[in-house]
Amino acid sequence: MPPATESTSAAGHQVLRVGTRDSKLALIQTDYVIQKIQAAYPALTIKTETMKTIGDKIQDIAMSKFGDKGLFTKELESALEANMIDIIVHSLKDMPTQLPENMTLLAITQREDPRDAVIMSRRNLGKRISDLPAGSVIGTGSVRRVAQLRRLYPCLVFQDIRGNLTTRMAKLDAEDSPYAALILAVAGMKRQGLGERISHPLDNVLHAVGQGALGIEVRSDDSKTAEMLSGCLNHRESRLACLAERELMRRLEGGCSVPIGVRTAWSQDKRSLKLSAVVASPDGAKEVRACDEM
Repeated sequence: MPPATESTSAAGHQVLRVGTRDSKLALIQTDYVIQKIQAAYPALTIKTETMKTIGDKIQDIAMSKFGDKGLFTKELESALEANMIDIIVHSLKDMPTQLPENMTLLAITQREDPRDAVIMSRRNLGKRISDLPAGSVIGTGSVRRVAQLRRLYPCLVFQDIRGNLTTRMAKLDAEDSPYAALILAVAGMKRQGLGERISHPLDNVLHAVGQGALGIEVRSDDSKTAEMLSGCLNHRESRLACLAERELMRRLEGGCSVPIGVRTAWSQDKRSLKLSAVVASPDGAKEVRACDEM
């Protein structure tokens, strides 16, 4: 592939190379971003480059054991640094708050519903999580979700589950499934056309930092790409809310092994932002909550 510096159209690009993970959800999200770019630059040729990250390859270890969100970004960032691609489309919640020195978070797209949701097994359709009998097994790979849900529903059992959304749904719907329900992100379910399987959102559980938004990463010295894409991909309210959430996590030095939950809400006139947060012990026995308005 020719390096981006040799491109000659659309702010210096003849071909824009977009890097992404190769999962179904990642490709759907990347297609959304490409459509936004193509609407702004109809003549621009855009190519998608897919790859697997370490996080995609290791499916038998709980995410909390790694303690490093870079598991879903490092291979893509290596390709970006080597000028094999021009931008990366990430699920923002997977992006570490500290990026490599030569990388920058260029844009944050308009956010989908950031809440978590209960996905009931087919045998429990029509029920709410509060209806499940004691000992029911709930599948989730998130220590943040478990820490909050254990306080709310101490009679339930929470069990780790890995794999992409399709794999998790298959595990839930298997005839011999041990799971009464899964906890998944509303955004991922909706983007894959599975919104009808959402039993109900969890309004009493604070979501992950950046959940529901996409982050666009570029090389810090690639001013041409930054100039071209910043305006057509950034969504003001989503960007400011997510940056506030990411700064909170950065200050707390949190990651996928630390139960940190957040919620941001704009005032009606969009002039002030309310940020709520919780930090809990992994077993949910202790938690600290705070709220501030900016």
